[in-house]
Amino acid sequence: MPLWGAALALFLAALALLLLLAPRLLHTVGARTQPGTLVQDDEVDARAPADQFSDGHESLPGGCSLLCKPSALAQCLLRALRRSAALKPEPRPWLSGPHLQTLCHFVLPVGPGPELAREYLQLADDGLVALDWVVGPCARGRRVASAGGLPAVLLVIPNAWGRLTRNVLGLCLLALERGYYPVIFHRRGHHGCPLVSPRLQPFGDPSDLKEAVTYIRFRHPAAPLFAVSEGSGSALLLSYLGECGSSSYMTGAACISPVLRCREWFEAGLPWLYERGFLLYQKIALSRYATALEDTVDTYKLFKSRSLREFEETLFCHTKSFPISWDTYWDRNDPLRDVDEAAVPVLCICSADDPVCGPPDHTLPTELFHSNPYFFLLLSRHGGHCGFLRQEPLPAWSHEVILESFRALTEFFRMEERMKGLSRHRTSFLGGRRRWGAQQKREVSPSPSLEEIFSWKRSYTR
Repeated sequence: MPLWGAALALFLAALALLLLLAPRLLHTVGARTQPGTLVQDDEVDARAPADQFSDGHESLPGGCSLLCKPSALAQCLLRALRRSAALKPEPRPWLSGPHLQTLCHFVLPVGPGPELAREYLQLADDGLVALDWVVGPCARGRRVASAGGLPAVLLVIPNAWGRLTRNVLGLCLLALERGYYPVIFHRRGHHGCPLVSPRLQPFGDPSDLKEAVTYIRFRHPAAPLFAVSEGSGSALLLSYLGECGSSSYMTGAACISPVLRCREWFEAGLPWLYERGFLLYQKIALSRYATALEDTVDTYKLFKSRSLREFEETLFCHTKSFPISWDTYWDRNDPLRDVDEAAVPVLCICSADDPVCGPPDHTLPTELFHSNPYFFLLLSRHGGHCGFLRQEPLPAWSHEVILESFRALTEFFRMEERMKGLSRHRTSFLGGRRRWGAQQKREVSPSPSLEEIFSWKRSYTR
């Protein structure tokens, strides 16, 4: 284990030095893997203010754009984003390059983070997952409350490798200041959670997350629940939302730099620096469980893997007890397999210069955002992968935008409930008036329905 740690430290140090001394080299490497982008810089600047949602692609401050299906909720979100101070243009920091943004997020030490209170949750198959409740420093802001006045719970899902990054902790601190109750979900064997059974969580299997959400609802039965995922961890959140549909218990969700076409992402591979770094981190994390995993997987082949695909395939497909094909694995774990069943608004924040996910023209399913009223894509010109950094000590602007969008969702649903109550009251009042008006031979027009007031409504699919 010390050798693994030393190897990782040397690798990361060399990587950081290379990025600081030769950013043009990495930019050239990234340019070969990113032949195009969805939104060009001068194209965004040249766009004149258009009618609201004339084509479902709206420009925003700071060179960002919002891609979504026109609806009343989309108009509410668009107004909130246009008012957001986090998107206001500002001088680009020295680390605005995509690779520096990405590696400052993954490589730099976490530093003093929030105070965490850990709970271990025993699952139905006797496995363990961990929940880290953020308990300090004490929040100074106003609580984000539901109609009943209860503070909202924010469920945070880190990346699929299990690394707790500085941006995840920064999001938790900011959410705590804004009045949320943040809680971080850790998978089996991740971030100090013991692996008590030789079973790890596949890439898009939400079964463990379902039990964790059930427990959170047990602890806070009436509090609104929001969720945020980071990078490759978004596959878990999207799978959960698709499988649970309207029974997800969530009010809203957000994904930071999500990997949406996961199979293609594994098969195409990443730029070699990121491929080797993520692969080495996974090997180090699993090396402590090598003996426990010998009965289920070929650990020799696993730790000799030379790509993320080979590692994933060896760990979950070529098992000794129940081997499956690569096709079958993705039939069960594609995060978009049940996306039509999702009944919760989801904001995806992506960058056109993301060196890990690749060019948005090839990696973002834009048809999903054009056709599904629950999915919104906020695309920025710069930000790298899960970076979106600003001048210190400001938090990442993606965190500000997410919390502002959750506040807009809360207000929208509160107004929707108020309109429902007014509609029921108006219908009851007009019904009595019609009975009286029949004697006067007067015709009273019926009240408008919610479908006429809103072009968007919540659907209950299950």
